[in-house]
Amino acid sequence: MAKRKKKAKGLSFIKRSMVVLLAFAGTILLLGHSVEQERSEREAEFNDRQSFIDAVATYAVPLQETHGIKPSIAIAQAIVESNWGKSGLSVRENNYFGIKGSASEPSYATLEYDEEWIEIRASFRTYSSMEESVTDYANLLAGGTDWNPNLYQPVIEAEDYKEAAHALKSAGYATDPSYPEKLIDIVEQYSLYEYDN
Repeated sequence: MAKRKKKAKGLSFIKRSMVVLLAFAGTILLLGHSVEQERSEREAEFNDRQSFIDAVATYAVPLQETHGIKPSIAIAQAIVESNWGKSGLSVRENNYFGIKGSASEPSYATLEYDEEWIEIRASFRTYSSMEESVTDYANLLAGGTDWNPNLYQPVIEAEDYKEAAHALKSAGYATDPSYPEKLIDIVEQYSLYEYDN
């Protein structure tokens, strides 16, 4: 009788060991799959982001010659203002630069900074394409506003993308206090300065 119990215990130990071994192997397999999936998602995101950069660059690169605007800044602004082309404003209105419009145009909730972040509703311009959005953006920077045609002249006259980013903030293009740093980070992270001549 004692021998049978010993044999049963031996089989039980082997079964438990197999279960543990299979669980361990399954965990390793899942971790490997998870890491591979994460890598694939990162690569897809990079490809999506590079595709967006390429699309904006198609229209932004000529701006240096036609309007004196650094392509790196134009691309960085399109990225920041449209969240890589995924914001409702860019998807529905082809507005990649957050350019506000008249009261008759569509309105969206937006965050503005005035001592603290507040949400407001504002009207934004609508465009038929990314190209039209980029052209209007270029005309705004080159021609300023009705009340100040030279408002963005320091952006155009800037020596480099860093100076241009700070000039945009000084001119009031955005209320975000960290707007210049966001643009500079994007330019440097994605080597957008390579588009500047």
